[in-house]
Amino acid sequence: MLFRYILVAMFRRALLVSLCLLLLAPYASADNHQRAVLITGSNRGIGFEFARQYAELGWLVIATARAPGAADALQALAADNANVVIEQLDVTDLAGVDALAEKYSDQRIDVLLNNAAISGSPSLRQKFGRVDYDYFDDFMATNARGPLKVAEAFLPHVKMSDRRQIVLVSSIGGSFSAGGRDSCGTMIYRASKAAANMLMVNVAEATAMHGVTVTLVNPGLVDTQGMLTEMNEKMKLGLTLVPIKDSVAGMISVIAAATPATSGRFYQWSGEELGY
Repeated sequence: MLFRYILVAMFRRALLVSLCLLLLAPYASADNHQRAVLITGSNRGIGFEFARQYAELGWLVIATARAPGAADALQALAADNANVVIEQLDVTDLAGVDALAEKYSDQRIDVLLNNAAISGSPSLRQKFGRVDYDYFDDFMATNARGPLKVAEAFLPHVKMSDRRQIVLVSSIGGSFSAGGRDSCGTMIYRASKAAANMLMVNVAEATAMHGVTVTLVNPGLVDTQGMLTEMNEKMKLGLTLVPIKDSVAGMISVIAAATPATSGRFYQWSGEELGY
């Protein structure tokens, strides 16, 4: 009877271990090396939450920000987590992107996460007839050219890993099929996201031969600054806001599930595929 009990206990333990390994498989490398993610725009909002959650998963997090000295929350995260490294990076500084890539030339990157962007807050400078073309250039340089440059510069690092993933945090506002037609003062922002989507689709095609998976994700309507929540309540807008923790956790799951067969596709944070 005792022998039977021991056998049952051993079987249950083996089953539990196998289940844990299966659940953690997307987060562990084939040779048991620590997974690594490089995140642009990690100082606040979605980028910071990505850094926090990947750090919790035990990944090496290379968290970049334009002004690391002013990123108090990120500095605190790094102080509490030895696996979080902060680097200065402005994605519009092409030479700076190359310099950081050279600094990490021996570091493989499992997930290259393009998050840095100018947000899509409505503005008269984005309305047809009143377009601010310097503003236009800023959006395009940050939201479209930036991710393209980062993808090119860090492709060798991505190719060194077995996951080989490039990710763009995009927006449904850049989708012709799902974003609607009323720009509501966000015309330039939406154009920059549509351009970024097209560029990443082309990156997916260009890197397929290397087994790279390119994934585009929409975080949903996340209130990163508190203004949307206040407007939604006061003006009774009826917006469905997504808690930032849920959005990022969902996007991490989408990224973990992506494969070369899904490269170039666009997904909602909750997993549904979106159209361009």
